[in-house]
Amino acid sequence: MSQENVTPDLARERSKATFDVENLAEFMIGGRDRLKRKRFLQNIAIQDPFFKKQKSWSFCSVEEQYDMGLSKSIYIQKKLQEMGITDMQEAFYYRECAAAHENSPLGLHYAMFLPTINKQATPEQKKKWLPLAENYKMIGTYAQTELGHGTFIRGLETTATYDPKTKEFILDSPTLTSKKYWPGCLGKTSNHCVVMAQLYTQGKSHGPHMFMVQIRSMEDHSVLPGIEVGVIGNKFGYGTNDNGFLSFDKLRIPRENMLMRYSQVGRIPRENMLMRYSQVSRIPRENMLMRYSQVHEDGTYVKPQNAKLAYGSMVLIRSSIVSDAARGLAQACVISIRYSAVRRQTEAYPGGEEPQILDYQTQQYRLFPLLASAYSLQLAGKYVFNTYLEVNDQIEKGNLESMPELHALSAGLKAFSTYEASAGIEVCRICCGGHGYSQASGLPKIYVDVVPGCTYEGENTVMMLQTARYLMKCYSRAKQGQKLPGFVQYIGQNLNKKSCMSEEVALGCLVMAYEHRAARLVEAAAMRMQSLIQGGKKQHEAWNGSSVQLFWAAKAHCHLFCVKNFVDAIQAKSLSSKTVTVMKSVCQLYGVHGILENLGEFMQDGFFSGEQVGYLQRKMLALFENIRPNAVALVDAFDYPDMVLGSCLGRYDGQVYQALYDYAKSAPMNQTEIHSTYYKHLKPLINPETTSDAMQFAKL
Repeated sequence: MSQENVTPDLARERSKATFDVENLAEFMIGGRDRLKRKRFLQNIAIQDPFFKKQKSWSFCSVEEQYDMGLSKSIYIQKKLQEMGITDMQEAFYYRECAAAHENSPLGLHYAMFLPTINKQATPEQKKKWLPLAENYKMIGTYAQTELGHGTFIRGLETTATYDPKTKEFILDSPTLTSKKYWPGCLGKTSNHCVVMAQLYTQGKSHGPHMFMVQIRSMEDHSVLPGIEVGVIGNKFGYGTNDNGFLSFDKLRIPRENMLMRYSQVGRIPRENMLMRYSQVSRIPRENMLMRYSQVHEDGTYVKPQNAKLAYGSMVLIRSSIVSDAARGLAQACVISIRYSAVRRQTEAYPGGEEPQILDYQTQQYRLFPLLASAYSLQLAGKYVFNTYLEVNDQIEKGNLESMPELHALSAGLKAFSTYEASAGIEVCRICCGGHGYSQASGLPKIYVDVVPGCTYEGENTVMMLQTARYLMKCYSRAKQGQKLPGFVQYIGQNLNKKSCMSEEVALGCLVMAYEHRAARLVEAAAMRMQSLIQGGKKQHEAWNGSSVQLFWAAKAHCHLFCVKNFVDAIQAKSLSSKTVTVMKSVCQLYGVHGILENLGEFMQDGFFSGEQVGYLQRKMLALFENIRPNAVALVDAFDYPDMVLGSCLGRYDGQVYQALYDYAKSAPMNQTEIHSTYYKHLKPLINPETTSDAMQFAKL
């Protein structure tokens, strides 16, 4: 990043750093070569005149945002092809810089539609569909959520009833609430979509399955007969994406287009089948994906061999959500901490210099723990993703021994990270004062991109309870004397421990504290359920009656993982001793602050004494002092160029006020000296006798 025109405050902050920023940046991204490659690709986007001439996102209407999003998406894809970039991570680096926090109207075509065909179709189906999809003849999305059902997949109401006489499925939206609602890229962009519908054959229901459906003409994009489709209207954010609704009126599609069968616990297994519509609402028989579930010509249904194979894809999706949330929080920290080093406010004593607001301990109390969380969540996302890659071959071969633990962890971390990031970004905005409320800060754009993660791909409470269900199974096994796998071995351990916490606040003692808290809450939830069942409650009633405690247990489990993984990660050999020293302070702050924010759960059984709480409180304040000289360097190590941040407040050079002024001058309303509303409203108010003139102007 350019060192030119850096403000004295930021230059001084960087000169005080006690560690090598490059060393930490390389560690976080996965090596020097990858960091260089990322910067190379992002610099191509930064220098591209196409992106420089784009209208500011914040000054666009929703329709303009969609138009710009589509234009950028097509241009980006062409550039990636020109550069020969096929690696998904490298493509992400380029896209992140070229269209930061602007969800592509073609995003689900790349992220869901193409991978579904590529990984789940038969060779014959790939041969037929992939060339069309890769060349954008078929543009697709994924339609699951309905007006009345989202996370509860088994409750979906769209039906696909097999007719053995014609060897077709009849897709129908029998109720108002059965209309597909919310799928991205659906309203105006896609001409095909993978539809989740309840499969009926031979008079029996076989649960949700996927079908490939053509919804628009591939010639003129007109909507096909039997289909109603459109956009759902303006949302909290996601203006660049045409989230839509979709319904079917007894639409017939051929048998050969069924893809895979949904599991009965609301997940999308690889075993589900897919289908494609022809131009006239019919799909050829040869298009059926029969790799797993099957419906024979006579209507006989064949179940998949293992409905848990989809856990792998779920882990992959959820690990990406954890990483997305972590990036959003990290970027918010970059903006708020850099701005806090530039902004000066309120003289410390009469006649004295106004201090940087980052020097105020209260500002540190709000921002530094979030900085620590951003590092912790990024490391957590990396762990889950890398672990998935390590076991992926085993998963494909049907060896799912390691999957239940990883699946439960990824579900919980998805919820934990999106909750933490959403709340944290809002704190960062508030810490920027009034300017944080402006779109110029970049923070609103980041927030509306991250916060939907709390509900998409599984509502967070449901995700936490999925994790809790696995923890209950582990607790039961531990009580039976069985050995638990990997990370969950802490469950069922002896809870009659006292904390080893001292003034030093050793990392090992922090991990022990989090293990104790999680183990105790898991046991408390299990005991609550057992008590309710013994009192005459049915299993589902006992589960609901214990669900708050189950949620607490799952959250504590995820929090423990983030702490322990952070501790393990900073022992990496690639980190210099100086970097380890700084990161140890950040890691300690993450653990200490988490304890103090949830103190009741750590003290309830006397694990901590009042004296030890005093240690932790003093340590937190001392850590603020340790981190303060390195705060700007720590956010620099995230290595986000200004184009990714899109922020006047978080600029690398610190030229905040000139940037804010330039942003204000560029506002469309400032392009005319007298706005049209003066003639329409203000002039008649000021001079009522001119009303007739104003009316005439309004007609023009």
